[in-house]
Amino acid sequence: MGTLERDLKKMRDYFESGKTKEESWRESQLKGLYRFLMEKQEDIMKALMQDLGKHQIESFRDEVGTLMKTLNLALKCLKEWMSGKKAKLPQIALLTSAEIVPEPLGLVLIISSWNFPFGISLEPLIGAVAAGNAVVLKPSELSPASSSLLASTLPTYLDNEAIKIIEGGPEESEQLLQQRWDKIFFTGSARVGRIVMSAAVKHLTPVTLELGGKCPAVVDSLSSSWDIEVAVKRIIVGKYGTCAGQACIAIDYVLVESGYCSKLVELIKVWIKKMFGDKPQHSKTIARIVNKQHFSRLKNLLTDEKVEKIEDSIKFISSRPKPLALYVFTKNQTLQKRMISETSSGSVTFNDAILQYAADSLPFGGVGQSGFGMYHGKFSFDTFSHQKAIVRRSYLTDFWYRYPPWTLNKLQLLEVSYNYDYLGLLLVILGLKRPSKRKIIVC
Repeated sequence: MGTLERDLKKMRDYFESGKTKEESWRESQLKGLYRFLMEKQEDIMKALMQDLGKHQIESFRDEVGTLMKTLNLALKCLKEWMSGKKAKLPQIALLTSAEIVPEPLGLVLIISSWNFPFGISLEPLIGAVAAGNAVVLKPSELSPASSSLLASTLPTYLDNEAIKIIEGGPEESEQLLQQRWDKIFFTGSARVGRIVMSAAVKHLTPVTLELGGKCPAVVDSLSSSWDIEVAVKRIIVGKYGTCAGQACIAIDYVLVESGYCSKLVELIKVWIKKMFGDKPQHSKTIARIVNKQHFSRLKNLLTDEKVEKIEDSIKFISSRPKPLALYVFTKNQTLQKRMISETSSGSVTFNDAILQYAADSLPFGGVGQSGFGMYHGKFSFDTFSHQKAIVRRSYLTDFWYRYPPWTLNKLQLLEVSYNYDYLGLLLVILGLKRPSKRKIIVC
């Protein structure tokens, strides 16, 4: 048995001891994460600047601030999330009670992405810890400063017997995927997502994949100059304001009526200069492409998409793989309803972009090729929990007609019971309801 296998066995044994299931343990780990964000905020900002050229305010807006918000929610609601919920049973279930109790899955693996190296690493970690799991976190090697900070500093705030950070590249990821896990949570490309799914098959491991996809913005012909200006600013931030567009929910292309295109493009040019200056490549308010390989790939993706009528955008979007996010700028209620009912995407946001990511009350996740599974807020807790059904029965009542030998009378009783026909049940028991004329084999 190698070092990795021995470490994972110790972690699994630690989980089996029940320590991570205790509310006090979960609370202490969440508080440790919060202290890490508070005390190492300056180091986090430096790492994000070094890896991605992110401005401090952008780093706080998109990573540190959102994580603090999530931790505050988790600490406030932890007891409620952990509590069992009473399940409603039909009246026929006399002297019977039921509840649904969330239980941790066990030892889970989180593989995060490079573009939000703290947010995408720690957001699922918060849910996994709140749910009471033991966790291995694998940060992306493409953000080396951030990965190093997580690996060297975060363990001092957490219980290292249950939570480990493992650095490395594809080779280390492959070794991790060969192990047995109770859940794998992956954020990244569809190509690597397929590798993750293939590895998970061996142990029938449940997987959450956060993949992305091409996210469109549909811009209707807005009549108000105020509406147009606000829409343009939100589109620019939705495209360039989140890690220079290197985000799974960033706008990838804009669909606009051909007659409205030139006006929109000119306004976008004006506001790009206002936000990022005449030479955005020298601006400190926009992040940088992570490496030359990604820069070359992006150069080959530049396109211009126009439609004759804005309604044609529905067919255009539906003919392509389902996006993680769809942004529609319109006041047309009919178009809004059609976008909801006739397209499929992880989320739909009207008249804005990106904001859905920050809402803890909304699930964040894809559909189809943009991924499956969800997280954020309570949804993260649920993703790393098993909803266990608990039923408690009394010995004083029984459904005697569920046992052989079978008779026509028992069939009658089963029929009225499954229909919750309580009057019919009483009539059959009293012999006042005639049986159907069907034939059964009596045994």
